[in-house]
Amino acid sequence: MGATIYLHWTATHYDWVRSGHYHSIIDGDGKVHCLHAYSVDLPAHTWGRNNNSVALSCACMGGQPDPWSQPPTVAQLKGLCEETAAIARSWGWQAEDITINTVMTHAEAASNRDGRILHDNYGPMIWGGTGERWDLLQLEANGSSDGGDQLRQRIKSLLHQQASAEPEPHDGAIEQQPPLQFQRTSSMRARGEALPIVIDTEGRSWALAADLLVRYGITYSWDSNLRRVLIGSLDVVPSFREDGVQSDVGWPLFEMTLQSHQAPVILRGILRPSADESDGDHRAWCRVLEFAEEFGISVVFSPFSLGERRGG
Repeated sequence: MGATIYLHWTATHYDWVRSGHYHSIIDGDGKVHCLHAYSVDLPAHTWGRNNNSVALSCACMGGQPDPWSQPPTVAQLKGLCEETAAIARSWGWQAEDITINTVMTHAEAASNRDGRILHDNYGPMIWGGTGERWDLLQLEANGSSDGGDQLRQRIKSLLHQQASAEPEPHDGAIEQQPPLQFQRTSSMRARGEALPIVIDTEGRSWALAADLLVRYGITYSWDSNLRRVLIGSLDVVPSFREDGVQSDVGWPLFEMTLQSHQAPVILRGILRPSADESDGDHRAWCRVLEFAEEFGISVVFSPFSLGERRGG
């Protein structure tokens, strides 16, 4: 069976974020919390379909007694579609590759709407199932029962926009922001020595991930196929950042993860040309402050500089 992206809801409140269940969770504000590398299999998100798949979930539908008192928000659905489109692009998929065979809601998977896996129908009752799972059957209360089709159309629209400089108007299209730009080059002090950095249009500092890792003696390996930096350090405890890098920055993303079974994500950065943009070679960049906070590095402001790692 080919790779598949499964779309869920958590049946919780909007701020519920827990690792182990889904690769990424989108909170009520539309922020994507990437919890596990997309290249690893998680054990229990979609029955019988956990291999060679990615699970994305909106934190919503936890209202009691009425789940629809906490429905998927507009921002969540936008974030869900943007993240799915970003994964699809990273796998080399085009808009025409987005079908029920590649992107499914849990409602559709539970009812085996793609016909790939024969199992008891535990999906929506309108499809002859037991009603145990009906994730994203509808996108709003009393809405139409074609949530999967609506989401796939939005994802296709995003991929069309990426592929065309002047996309034709399309019903349900999601506005695409221009890519984040690096504004100027600069340098800062890190462990007492100069570190080349670039400043983006929002005033944030970025550095090559490799430069930071080498500067702090952190062992790593780069997997270009999976766009993943594997970290060998044993003293890093990943955290979840409210302002983590999102797919709407407009550049391909990479993940920095621990070398463990479920590959918890430390941070995400972007792949773009070097600061002078002369060689056309895309490199992995991460935000300096985020790197420091995730790896326990002391920070001083005015001027901004990095010290040593706490604990060694």
